[in-house]
Amino acid sequence: MIKKAQSILGFFTLAGLLNLMCKPAPPDDITTEKDFYKFTIKSVDGEPIDLAAFKGKKILCVNVASYCGYTPQYEGLQKLYEKYMGKLIIIGFPCNQFAFQEPNSGAQIKQFCTSKYHISFPLTEKIDVKGKHQHPIYQWLTQKSLNDVADHEVKWNFNKFLLDENGKFLSYFGSKVTPSDSALISMIEK
Repeated sequence: MIKKAQSILGFFTLAGLLNLMCKPAPPDDITTEKDFYKFTIKSVDGEPIDLAAFKGKKILCVNVASYCGYTPQYEGLQKLYEKYMGKLIIIGFPCNQFAFQEPNSGAQIKQFCTSKYHISFPLTEKIDVKGKHQHPIYQWLTQKSLNDVADHEVKWNFNKFLLDENGKFLSYFGSKVTPSDSALISMIEK
């Protein structure tokens, strides 16, 4: 009986240790910023993007990649951007963390997006959206302690985070949710 109890205790200790080892490392630069509009990021061209410039519009943040099964969503994102231009800003955040599906340089990303999909919404520099080097914007988007709404994990390319006109977190949509999905559209139109 004692050996069985020790064996069970040992299993749970080992399971707990493995769980800790498998969790992603915390970001190098942990943000404590709770105001989304205080963030800045470089554009795909290297110019600063001040998120405060988007006050009064809903913001859809999408981690994007050029060589993904979801890459055709660029077309739908552009249509969404054009339809709701006075009400919505879409920001594409290129990321190479999912099966290396965005290996290109900023210039190549911009060329691909503008020539193939005629993208006119802002694209940022390539960033990490998870892990040790997670960009502070994505720390905010994925951590309830910062966005005051919910924790989320970016699991693949084309995850979508919607903010309201005051920079408050509204909702998260996974990769399979297309830009024309009725749930996303209804949140934009509210």
